[in-house]
Amino acid sequence: MSEDRTQVVSDYVESVFRRGREPMEPVGFSPDWADQPSRHKTYLGVRRFPLPPGTGQPLAGAADVLFGEPRADQGPLWTTDSLAALLRLSYGVLDRRLRVSWNQDSHVRVLYPEALWGRGTASGGGMYPLEIYWVAGRGGPLTPGVYHYSTAHHGLERLLAGDLTDEVRAACGSATGSGTADGFLVVTVRFWKNSFKYNSFCYHVVTQDVGALLGNWELIARGTGRRLTRVLWFDDERLNRLLGLPSDEESALAVVPLSFGPPAGRASSSVHRGALIDRPSFERSARTRTFDQVAQVHQAVLADRRERPAPAMARRLVPLPRDEGEEVALPGPLTDRLGRDIGETLRLRRTSFGSFTRSRPLHLDELATVLAGTVSGQRYASDVVPDDVGLTGLYLLANRVTGLPSGTYRYDAHEHRLRAVRRTSLAEKLQRAYYLSNYNLEQVGAVLAISGRWRSTLEAYGSRGYRVLNSEVGALAQTACTAAAALGIGCGAVLGFDNLAVDEAVGLDDGDERTFLYVLLGHERADSADFDYRLV
Repeated sequence: MSEDRTQVVSDYVESVFRRGREPMEPVGFSPDWADQPSRHKTYLGVRRFPLPPGTGQPLAGAADVLFGEPRADQGPLWTTDSLAALLRLSYGVLDRRLRVSWNQDSHVRVLYPEALWGRGTASGGGMYPLEIYWVAGRGGPLTPGVYHYSTAHHGLERLLAGDLTDEVRAACGSATGSGTADGFLVVTVRFWKNSFKYNSFCYHVVTQDVGALLGNWELIARGTGRRLTRVLWFDDERLNRLLGLPSDEESALAVVPLSFGPPAGRASSSVHRGALIDRPSFERSARTRTFDQVAQVHQAVLADRRERPAPAMARRLVPLPRDEGEEVALPGPLTDRLGRDIGETLRLRRTSFGSFTRSRPLHLDELATVLAGTVSGQRYASDVVPDDVGLTGLYLLANRVTGLPSGTYRYDAHEHRLRAVRRTSLAEKLQRAYYLSNYNLEQVGAVLAISGRWRSTLEAYGSRGYRVLNSEVGALAQTACTAAAALGIGCGAVLGFDNLAVDEAVGLDDGDERTFLYVLLGHERADSADFDYRLV
């Protein structure tokens, strides 16, 4: 049976990779933008507790966060202020974005109901389908209970009073960090908030969205002098019951333990198997629907109940190094140009829709800085992946980089160097391989392609391996965008490439390593029209 579930996931991933040539079902689907869901989930009839602003917390500089060594321990206990910074700078509203760009929806953003509110974490299509719940124990600043983070209000909505942290511990089993924590952040995905636009492609996008959020949390935590542990292997249905979530509509994808107070005796709590939370949430859409491929792959993952794999297994899944090809030495990171703290850097992060220009080529030292900063997303503490192991690889498609011939390269993070795959002009090939109209790829300096050994990961981890690998892919995209923002160059994470064409260009058309997600880099036009929300 486990082989059947893995095959369902394998078939789905293959359809994702081939969608540029063979559209996924339902073919011809068009989003109903007039009936789209709200960008902010809000519960009705609950008490809401405002959080501190979260933007005034002193944080470390971007250079220290991206290039410094992470702490070996968890660091200081969490406080209300540090929790507020973690939530606000990652998924809370930071500003209104009204730049005139090539993105297809720019013309409606001038209307307030269609306003685009910027956040610190990148999200596929700007959909922000994730929800954040806090299961608070006795050591936290609020009454023990279950809370929902309201992104629209930057506050916590109390859904239930009572210490239910033991239930989360039971769902997480022997996961690192869960035994001593007195609170848990639970990240869920509400599928409709993404699938209304991306239909069957949804599951691929949202599992990378989770990784981007977790990667951003790690950056913010480092900025506060702390480290986080992410739990990716748990009893999904148990957590969904605790949160009152129908698993086919919204489901847990990650758990992050937090400690607010010194270890203390916990009040005994009985194990609850029934739903405890029945608070309704606001639904803007008059009609919601599900998509067969999303439901099938999600159910295949939920039904795969194998035991948590030993972290050492991840060492067998590291992308294999390349021994052939000319080596290209890279300059060291431009840490002296990363003067902003990590909070200000995240507030400046934005997508460069159509703003790249070839008149200001990307310099090799700028590219080297982003590459070195990107792989910091591989240094995280997880219940299934050691913090010195990366499940992802990084390829470079150099288009217009001063000091680097056009072509494709593999990045060696350990030696901080490139290894050439093939030297060739890429401008025309990149544009043909990109099937959207919101970028002119001829103007882009370089494209980073994040890869992973997906078949080996599925064989080792089963169906859940897809989520584990995609979470690291999303985290690397987030650190790439953060490094670019710190350096002051343009960036855009995209999924609209023909995966097969990119795999062929970087030499991955044979074997189980494939490219998953792409990050565009380059300098932007200086004459872009923008809106400064601070003036109103």
